[in-house]
Amino acid sequence: MTDRRKLSSVGPAPQDSQPGPDRLAHVLSELARDLHRADDPDDVLREVVQAAMDLVPGALAGSVTTLVGGKRVEHKAASGGLPARVDAVMTEFGEGPCLDALLHHRIVRVVDMRREPRWPLFAPRAAALGALSMLAFPMFVKDDSLCALNLYAEEADEFTDESEHVGRLLAAHAAVAYSGAQREENLLAAIETRDLIGQAVGLLMERYSISSSRSFDTLVRFSRQTNRKLRDVAAELIRDAEAGAHR
Repeated sequence: MTDRRKLSSVGPAPQDSQPGPDRLAHVLSELARDLHRADDPDDVLREVVQAAMDLVPGALAGSVTTLVGGKRVEHKAASGGLPARVDAVMTEFGEGPCLDALLHHRIVRVVDMRREPRWPLFAPRAAALGALSMLAFPMFVKDDSLCALNLYAEEADEFTDESEHVGRLLAAHAAVAYSGAQREENLLAAIETRDLIGQAVGLLMERYSISSSRSFDTLVRFSRQTNRKLRDVAAELIRDAEAGAHR
């Protein structure tokens, strides 16, 4: 049965006569609306972790692990010291439930870390740190950026089938919201980059009395010669021009 105490802490509660599944659906729909209002991808992850602690039975703490480009692991939105320390151990040894959830695209549940044979290096250290139960959910974002929602408890056997059910639904909503926030962030960055390059091209046209295409080609050539991004080259040119104007 759904943990009604936890559900009551997220969003406006529906009528008390509403059954558990409908209540959960209501809370998740409210959460989805809140997540889609967040502009920053990291804000989305922080809200997801907090919601998981409120909603998922047994969850004491949480974090998100991301795998960017299939190789770089990053930990985000840790709710406190416990997940931050455990995530650091996972990175140190390159094994653990978070990585399994990421790489194998499946939910990973740890009943008792002290008796866990799957990660011989990670498990003893995580248990010593106080994470005896863990639950990790894959979040399908996009091909080159995978995420896992990680939940922690200090007692053994804290997570149940109900925990998996609620967490799976939450992770699905979170993945959609996080992907949307990333797209918006990338779009804003692209617009900013376009504007910077346009300003730099205009400066070169005015300074050297050359065409826009030749100005752009000059920026591209300098970018390649210095092995720097075109955006960075344009930004530096604009900064130098502004500094010179104030001398």
